[in-house]
Amino acid sequence: MWSIFRKEINAFFSSPIAYFVMGSFLLVLGLIMWVFPDYSLLEYHYATLEQLFSIAPIIFAFLVPAICMRLLSEERQLGTLELLMTKPISDWKIIWGKYFAAVALLICTLLPTLVYYYSVYQLGSPQGNIDAGGVLGSYLGLVLLGMSFAAIGIYSSSWSKNQIVAFIIGVFLCFTFYWAFYFMSKFPVFIGKWDDLIQQMGMDYHYASISRGLVDSRDIIYFGGLIFFFLYLTRLNLKYKRS
Repeated sequence: MWSIFRKEINAFFSSPIAYFVMGSFLLVLGLIMWVFPDYSLLEYHYATLEQLFSIAPIIFAFLVPAICMRLLSEERQLGTLELLMTKPISDWKIIWGKYFAAVALLICTLLPTLVYYYSVYQLGSPQGNIDAGGVLGSYLGLVLLGMSFAAIGIYSSSWSKNQIVAFIIGVFLCFTFYWAFYFMSKFPVFIGKWDDLIQQMGMDYHYASISRGLVDSRDIIYFGGLIFFFLYLTRLNLKYKRS
């Protein structure tokens, strides 16, 4: 598993794609948080990182499938996936190795955003006037959200040899599992009966819950279950293609 992890990490950072993806994420967030007047921290009258944590899921829905689209699609396109499966290594080790590589790159992309926290901390009046617990909870929620998107991205990558197709499937599934249940709960037939239950099926509900700074075990279990569900579907895909 760790040999696959190291292989994928080396492939990421030896390619300009990784730097482009990371740079694009930081550039878009930087513009939103410091330049665009409707969202700029300089226009706010209190210290907050609310803009970062409200905009990041939208960017992640495109960014994470872009990171993951090549993980299995490229292997299938080059014919190396079949070769990899002939080696004494289980499907799970292949999946976990690639999954952890995607998560590692995702965390590397998030780390520079701590500069924003430091900036807001220094700009607060008085200095340090920021809800550190809420920020920590939001970062935890963002990491769990990114890990869930990564599981979806790998599952999407297992479907097609074409990386663009894998990317489109990944984006569609990420948006569906993040927003679709919220909008579905607003249908008149569900309001007052099942609307809250339907909202709890979506990632945005649990992400918002963790972002309040109170970590609920139900939210952790939800994200953990979702990650395992999509990785299990990925294994079924690999098993089907092997047979």
